[in-house]
Amino acid sequence: MSSKENSPEKPWQGFYGPNLGVVIELYEQYTEDPNSVDEETRAHFEKWGPPSLEESVSLSKDRVNQEIGSDMINAVVGAVKLADFIRAKGHLASDIQPIWKTHKNDDLISYERFNVTEEQLKNVPVDYICPQAPTHVKNGLQAIEHLRNVYSKTMAFEFGHVQDETERNWLRDKVESGTFADALSTEEKRGLLERLTSVEGFEKFIHRTFVGQKRFSIEGVDSLVPMLDMAINEVRKEKTDHVMIGMAHRGRLNVLAHTLGKPFKAIFAEFLQAPNKLIAPSEGLGETYSGWTGDVKYHLGADRQIVDDERSETIVSLANNPSHLEFVSPIVEGYARAAQEDRSKRGEPTQDSRRAYSILIHGDAAFPGQGIVTETLNLSRLNGYQVGGSLHIIANNNIGYTTEAYDSRSTTYASDPAKGFEIPILHVNADDPEACVKAIQFAVEYRRKFKKDFLVDLIGYRRFGHNEGDEPAVTQPELYTMIRKHPTARALYAEQLQAENVLTKDEVKKLDTDMYDYLLEEYNKVNADKAERNYELSPPDFIVDGLPKVKTNVEKDKLQSFNEQLLDWPERFNPNEKLKKILQRRANAFDGDGSVDWGLAEVLAFASIIHDGTPIRLSGQDTERGTFAHRHLVLHDRETNETHTPLQAFEDANASFAVYNSPLSEQACVGFEYGYNVFSKETLVLWEAQFGDFVNGAQVMFDQWVSAGRAKWGQKSGLVVLLPHGYEGAGPEHSSGRVERFLNSAAENNWTIANCTSAAQYFHILRRQAKILQKNTVRPLIIMTPKSLLRNQNIASTTAEFAEGEFKPILEEPILGKDRQAVKRIILTSGKLAIELQDHIKKNDEDWSWLHIIRVEELYPFPRRAIRELLKEFPNLEEVKWVQEEPKNMGAWSFMEPRILEILPKDVPLSYIGRTFRSSPAEGVSNAHKVEQKRIITESLTRKN
Repeated sequence: MSSKENSPEKPWQGFYGPNLGVVIELYEQYTEDPNSVDEETRAHFEKWGPPSLEESVSLSKDRVNQEIGSDMINAVVGAVKLADFIRAKGHLASDIQPIWKTHKNDDLISYERFNVTEEQLKNVPVDYICPQAPTHVKNGLQAIEHLRNVYSKTMAFEFGHVQDETERNWLRDKVESGTFADALSTEEKRGLLERLTSVEGFEKFIHRTFVGQKRFSIEGVDSLVPMLDMAINEVRKEKTDHVMIGMAHRGRLNVLAHTLGKPFKAIFAEFLQAPNKLIAPSEGLGETYSGWTGDVKYHLGADRQIVDDERSETIVSLANNPSHLEFVSPIVEGYARAAQEDRSKRGEPTQDSRRAYSILIHGDAAFPGQGIVTETLNLSRLNGYQVGGSLHIIANNNIGYTTEAYDSRSTTYASDPAKGFEIPILHVNADDPEACVKAIQFAVEYRRKFKKDFLVDLIGYRRFGHNEGDEPAVTQPELYTMIRKHPTARALYAEQLQAENVLTKDEVKKLDTDMYDYLLEEYNKVNADKAERNYELSPPDFIVDGLPKVKTNVEKDKLQSFNEQLLDWPERFNPNEKLKKILQRRANAFDGDGSVDWGLAEVLAFASIIHDGTPIRLSGQDTERGTFAHRHLVLHDRETNETHTPLQAFEDANASFAVYNSPLSEQACVGFEYGYNVFSKETLVLWEAQFGDFVNGAQVMFDQWVSAGRAKWGQKSGLVVLLPHGYEGAGPEHSSGRVERFLNSAAENNWTIANCTSAAQYFHILRRQAKILQKNTVRPLIIMTPKSLLRNQNIASTTAEFAEGEFKPILEEPILGKDRQAVKRIILTSGKLAIELQDHIKKNDEDWSWLHIIRVEELYPFPRRAIRELLKEFPNLEEVKWVQEEPKNMGAWSFMEPRILEILPKDVPLSYIGRTFRSSPAEGVSNAHKVEQKRIITESLTRKN
């Protein structure tokens, strides 16, 4: 037997740690019942005998060549099992709860649970248990205690769900070796206490000075500020240009003051509603109120410029954020992606993830409760959306408003949704500020190495109610009895540093009094000026005056050249045969009486825009091909499946072009594109809904940001939203882009809403949007785009309309209205129905001289002057009708009625033709749809007696 054991060919030579433990456990199982292991393993044991410790690691001299006995096997197996259990479940017995100390589960990782004793563990080699242990760990007992200390103190780690073995091993090795973060020097400890003193002092001063006013204080998770300090300092080592932060209300004022450098007196002025002149910028900070209606102080963002001695510059930004807490997350990701990309050259943008770092601070109730969180996490590794890893911090108060954790989530931790995306999680006790900043060091290093997200669950509490006007003891009496007795993080850390002889008691006290004196001085500067504030709630003149006149036509020869280049595919590229024939028809568009359809008009618009030097980013579900198979911006080789994107190979391009199929998300994707556009003001960013009605999946983004961001925060956006819209018998879904919702929010020239009926109109409105991107007048553009009309030749345009035309807010029906004197009825309509009316007129050879049709192409801003002046040309006009296919309480009617009435000639009545009031957007049966559609058209085109 010994000759077998000493053979150099024994299969378990080189096994150690958990792997050797498994072999030993299998052998023990085999000795009890040989049939309990598989045949191959049984054959190995029969041939080679039991595994022995000497075959994998050196043992102490008195045990060299000693065969493992059953007691030792039991000890090793128990030790290995215990070590692995500590790694997996140590967090459940950890000291990560500042308040609920009684919730620890020490028995989970006890020796007795795994049938080992301290004496037995002393005889187990360290390498079996923790190969990466520090050098001071000399035996198995010390190794287990080291693991218990690492995994179950004030930091607790969860990364067993990370599937990539390289990452998981790296994480484990860093944690168990203790090299994931540096020890703090004496000076750094003093600096940390000073920071906590400033954080706490600011909150205490506001609490005493502005009694009962909302501020959503940081108290209970005070360590968040030094954590942000650490994150910024660490990423700046990589010459990062931008740090983008998104967060809700909790602690926001403190982060504005300390992380963003917003002057304390500026914040005091907001509490006092003092004059604007006192709100001065600092270190690159922009105006506090940039919009004209403004927002509450705990929604506002800011920017800060940090320049070091080497003239290395980093801009730190906190995004504006309304009360829809988590919805800022994809917006910040969009900022970061835009900051990371170079869009100045043709082709796809080049990305350098080191250029920008996104930090998202979440609430503990919101992280598992809001679907936008998982939508955003899902973006983290997608080609068109990844930002090389974000830092997520849960500012965990263990409560949501008045709701306990057991009523707000179905998971053990608030952080658990991140596990599904294989994001490493580190829980840390907010009362241990040193552990908190070390957690950030670890997170940044992981991102630096793997370019992936990391989550720190900062577990603290909330010292006061949800806002400072609440009495939390009404709903959580036991909890708040404990909180009111609990020392602050600053107080606890001050005691620790005094015990370590880092500071004296008098030095600690002086830090506190100095902070109070400074805040009082800043407050007095503001409070001395009692002048009444003059509020101006009107938009500036450049908003009121509307869009500037810009040239959007492109010479025919240039368009023809663009078209030829886009059809010049690589020599050995073989697209789908049917598609190849369809696309090659575009080559004839500029011949003789050729025309340009919607799909070609769009690609020519894109080509001309990137030729002009404006980058383009287009995304949406199935956008590369187009839901209705009209676009085909990305071609696939039918044999190799290689792709070719003509607009990225386009030689005349002077800027980048990017197109991405998005995940099945509206809310996160619209937010991401909005953020991308806000940061990259020079880029034409377009988001397309698969069907127009899917836009309601992003309603928060439109209500809180796209529609109102300019008025609230002065935040400019030129985002383009494409919403396929039209009633074609498809049922309640996929008919309406809900234009009424956009019109209902239309005011102060906040966006443009269009429903174009020709390819040239679409071409010109896209080019107009590109031309205004970097102007003060820029605004989002919402377009109701066609579906069935995409291949209707009635919306195709002549090449002259592209070479000589421009976007027109209204269009006259070209086959009507020749005799102005004869016209009795004018129909005002928009979109697909205008083409259906035209089709009916063409098919019926009647006297239509009594009728004229005006297509309202730009619904908002309402083309008041253009319509009013046109109506004057019809002296015998008897009636005007608004005709639409949407129900009466939807579509444009409610918006149009009062505006049309204002400009109608005297004694000319206005009436409505369309569907009646409905709760559902459209009929569910195609035949019922046809009946209604026919009725609308017939009624519109029937002359009254």
